Amino acid sequence: MTPIRVVLVDDQALFRAGIRMLVGSQPDLEVVGEAADGREALDVVRQTRPDVVLMDIRMPVMDGLAATAELLRDPDAPRIVMLTTFDLDEAAARAIRQGASGFLLKDADPEFLLAAIRTVHAGSAVIAASATRDLFAHLTADAAPAPVPPSYAELTEREREIFALAARGLSNAEIAAREFLSEATVKTHISRILTKLGLRDRVQLVVFAFEHGLA
Repeated sequence: MTPIRVVLVDDQALFRAGIRMLVGSQPDLEVVGEAADGREALDVVRQTRPDVVLMDIRMPVMDGLAATAELLRDPDAPRIVMLTTFDLDEAAARAIRQGASGFLLKDADPEFLLAAIRTVHAGSAVIAASATRDLFAHLTADAAPAPVPPSYAELTEREREIFALAARGLSNAEIAAREFLSEATVKTHISRILTKLGLRDRVQLVVFAFEHGLA
């Protein structure tokens, strides 16, 4: 089995060393590069072509937001997970709007961090889906919702039901149990919803729901 290739971007060498040891202890994960700022991250990521990037938000030279925006313009961009010290971080919200696959608190449980890397690599992007939901509920509380795009009208009634549950942060298993469907069927519905709405993953779905007053 080919290991999941990970790049670490953080200006604290000690933090990087700890994450490197943790990730390197797993047979299915491999650290292929490190960077101490966003500018360096651009070079390292483009040279090593990782599957997942763990990107600190606040760094010198170029911050994680700018680096993320730049990297996500590349074809075949990696999945990017933002690392932050605040659970209601507006910078994390901006990164997610740009296309990052979610965020993790720097003091997250080690097992949670490892699971998050695997989850993002699998394309689920459900890390901290509930945290993402809380974040956007907090940030959009006073904002007027944007008009609902015409693409939303293309969803079937069943797809709208599943969209609403996914927007609340429910997992495929939770949606399946609630709607009396198989997980495979839910996964198919989610995939169709993302395609119709032009969204990259489930975190983007949560953002879409909040920004258009559909949450």
